[in-house]
Amino acid sequence: MRQRILIGLALVLILVGGLYLYFAQPDEARLPLAAVTGRKPDITQARPQLWPTIKVADAVGWKAGEQPTPAPGLKVNAFASGLDHPRWMYRLPNGDVLVAETNSPPRQGGGIAGMVMTYLLDKGGAGVPSANRITLLRDADGDGVAETKTTFLTGLNSPLGMALLGQYLYVANTDALVRYPFVPGQTKIDAKPELVVKYPGGGNHWARNVIVAEDGKTLYLDVGSSTNIAENGLDAEKFRANILQVFPDTKTFRIYAAGLRNPQGLALEPHTKGLWVTVNERDLLGSDGPPDYMSQVEAGDNFGWPWYYWGGYIDHRVKPENPGLQEYVKRPDYALGAHVAALGLTFADGSRLGPQFMNGAFVGEHGSWNRLPVSGYHVIYVPFGDSGFPVEGIKPVEVLTGFLDGKGNARGRPVGVTFDATGSLLVADDVGNVIWRVSSATPVPPATPTPAAKK
Repeated sequence: MRQRILIGLALVLILVGGLYLYFAQPDEARLPLAAVTGRKPDITQARPQLWPTIKVADAVGWKAGEQPTPAPGLKVNAFASGLDHPRWMYRLPNGDVLVAETNSPPRQGGGIAGMVMTYLLDKGGAGVPSANRITLLRDADGDGVAETKTTFLTGLNSPLGMALLGQYLYVANTDALVRYPFVPGQTKIDAKPELVVKYPGGGNHWARNVIVAEDGKTLYLDVGSSTNIAENGLDAEKFRANILQVFPDTKTFRIYAAGLRNPQGLALEPHTKGLWVTVNERDLLGSDGPPDYMSQVEAGDNFGWPWYYWGGYIDHRVKPENPGLQEYVKRPDYALGAHVAALGLTFADGSRLGPQFMNGAFVGEHGSWNRLPVSGYHVIYVPFGDSGFPVEGIKPVEVLTGFLDGKGNARGRPVGVTFDATGSLLVADDVGNVIWRVSSATPVPPATPTPAAKK
């Protein structure tokens, strides 16, 4: 009898082990990454996974003398170094650059999911505590290196986005938008924060960005979902997966657009003043998709999360289903590739990188953790036409690469992107703890505004 029990237990263990090995097998991409980019990406049949494909580049940092590789005709240098997990930047009118040194707030929950998340964060260089600080960088002599680095603002809660409107500097903490009186040229703020609005904080997607709207009176602020596909219920996602429009005079907000799993980069296209956003799509459907994307957003738009992706493809994992929403789901304007972690977004307004980079969008792609092979880990450029949309049939152009070394380790990971006062591109690298500056290898005269841009 004992022998039969042992044999039965052995068979059960073999079965469980076999099932684990089967479901834990990494899903390898079957399409080249380029096929999942552009205005018309290949959206293949989903391959649901019980266990994610785990393939994140080990964070090793930059060795002395190393730096990223710019596109032909460009050069790169360190604008500032020795920072603590810099993720986002904002240029003030006098040319000073504010940098949010920040990270996720302490995460709740444990178990297997918590252990996996902790492992991935440590492996990818994101397991450090948040500095909760904004630092001011000043390049007074214009040589492309910030000679001044001062603590500008402290006492924050996982801050990211910053925006200057009227006499106030607005800062988007993970759980609240606050503002401070601001005087041009000041190098430190000691005033206490004034609460503008509160919203859900933390979760899997904790970072909040904010920009001034095209009306010059209100603000756009994005709040990512708490989970992958609302697996903890929709109540946990209230006011999440949205772009909010904030009315600072009355300290209120409304939902401007919905169904965006993790919106991050926000920017106004310079020709049309249309709002654009970068969005990280859902996980556990395979290495080929759905693609992260960038898209113009208008009031009332719904991009389908958690029920739908890419304009109406059904995610059958989400229960209960929502068939009435499908016909109203907006299709994104441009796919950026599967799992690239598209975060930073800025347009080439005032760029002096050369004629090939005068009209389009720059995107910082932080890099995948669940795709085989890895994707992202670079800064790309998407050429636009004067219509305010990407050129038909165009594919992304690499602007800054080399964040992965020859062994596939991450020397750095790009996040926020913006332009300095000279028209050079600044890139926040939260693993290398550097702000990189990408400039033209030859002098470029200021751009002549197009008729559309003069309006």
